[in-house]
Amino acid sequence: MSQYTKLIKRAQQGECILIDGATGTEVERRGVPQLDNAWNGGGALSHPKIVKQIHKDYIDSGAEIIISNTFATTKHALRDANQEHNFEVLNRRGVELAIQAREELSNNSILVAGGISYWTWTGNKPSQKELTLSVTKQAQVMKDAGADLIMLEMMIDIEQMITTIEAAKSSGLPLWVGLTCEPNKSNEMCLRDGDRLETVINLIKPYNPDVISIMHTEVEFVERCLEILQSQWSGLIGVYAHSGKSVNGDWTFNNVISAHDYCEYSAQWKNKGVSFIGGCCGVHPEHIDLMHKNLFN
Repeated sequence: MSQYTKLIKRAQQGECILIDGATGTEVERRGVPQLDNAWNGGGALSHPKIVKQIHKDYIDSGAEIIISNTFATTKHALRDANQEHNFEVLNRRGVELAIQAREELSNNSILVAGGISYWTWTGNKPSQKELTLSVTKQAQVMKDAGADLIMLEMMIDIEQMITTIEAAKSSGLPLWVGLTCEPNKSNEMCLRDGDRLETVINLIKPYNPDVISIMHTEVEFVERCLEILQSQWSGLIGVYAHSGKSVNGDWTFNNVISAHDYCEYSAQWKNKGVSFIGGCCGVHPEHIDLMHKNLFN
């Protein structure tokens, strides 16, 4: 039985499992220079020791799943940063650094997720064909590099989300889908671009992902999202919320939620039956460490 299958079985039996916190904003917080229009996408090549140390810090904090630093390594993002020629190597190295982190800590029970998004820093959305080709290749590179699963992150609209799901599934790796949500003007919980959460969940169901997560979402919105998700989806659920905000492409760490307060929210999510909990932008190793000590021991 694979480590991934063992972990899913634990979750299905009612155990809550800790995943890591932010990688991209943690890379930024530790001083890695940002690529214009592709955020921290170049970190695996420019500062591999820092990226690997972040993964190690999350493992040492108790995380059982770590996510590669590949949120910003899609072809369209890298093209906007004049780095498209590094598409394959950045995605491969992103996964390899996470694998090296677990190997150097002699902890092969840790799972490595290849993180994929379609976010753009310029507003230049790829065509559906381009997105299909890009995600298909990205997921395959990650699989070949040794990723245990694919984690789709910051799905913000139906059309691109479905294209991304279909392309990622071609790799044959287990698939998790992460939704970024906020209320609309009518106070209905929606994806960031306005699609109602109920509608989105029912469109995802036929693709049978192993986990649907609420991620890169404000902590105060998570409970409402969970109510909708649990009413529409009987499968495993994850949460990794964010804190802070992006200003001109850089994450601001002012007023980031304390580790204590994030732990309090996480306890509520755990009590509601969430199977996987971690953190997104602004959530650091100290947050994950406190969660591990207070909620997962």
